[in-house]
Amino acid sequence: MIWETTLLMVFGYLFGSVPSGLVTGYLWLRRDIRQVGSGKTGSTNVLRTAGPYAAAFVLIADIAKGAVPGAIGFYLLDHSWAGALGAGAAVAGHVWPVFAGFRGGRGVATGYGGVLGMTPLLSIAFPLLAALILLPTRIVSLMSVVGTPLSAAILVVAWLLGWEPFPVVAYAFFVVGVVEYQHLPNIRRLLDGTEPRMGQGGDRPATG
Repeated sequence: MIWETTLLMVFGYLFGSVPSGLVTGYLWLRRDIRQVGSGKTGSTNVLRTAGPYAAAFVLIADIAKGAVPGAIGFYLLDHSWAGALGAGAAVAGHVWPVFAGFRGGRGVATGYGGVLGMTPLLSIAFPLLAALILLPTRIVSLMSVVGTPLSAAILVVAWLLGWEPFPVVAYAFFVVGVVEYQHLPNIRRLLDGTEPRMGQGGDRPATG
């Protein structure tokens, strides 16, 4: 199982490194979307710069990056650690993609994809939680920095109740660390009251 897990991690990282947002930005705008807005390649910056259709495509692609290796590990290899490590590698690939100069997204959608691939029934709750934060505020970064640790807390409870294995919790804490670190500039703007709302800020030079 060590070799299978290692290969799945390599696949997860390379699959996560596919720069779906960057490619979509070039197709829609003929430009590098990392030069504007947040400077990231995730669906939020694509929404700001290229519009909702491009953003929806990128969101689905980014979720699939985590879901595919997570599901392979959990259900094909029947090994929870393989799924967690494969999905974690996909998150790392999305955030630090080898195919795009190690400048990618912030890992939220791909992190959710990993949960979707490993525990699809429980993952249904997470978009509902995200909507409860996003709809009244229209601030995507707030949804990310608050919703990600809350989602991890749900997984901890599921583990304590015996519904999910511990590797899912370990994966969740890894994703929380990556997401919060990637959102440090957003957290500072949230505290300053200058963070743009959904759909705003796409025309400004990239600020991180």
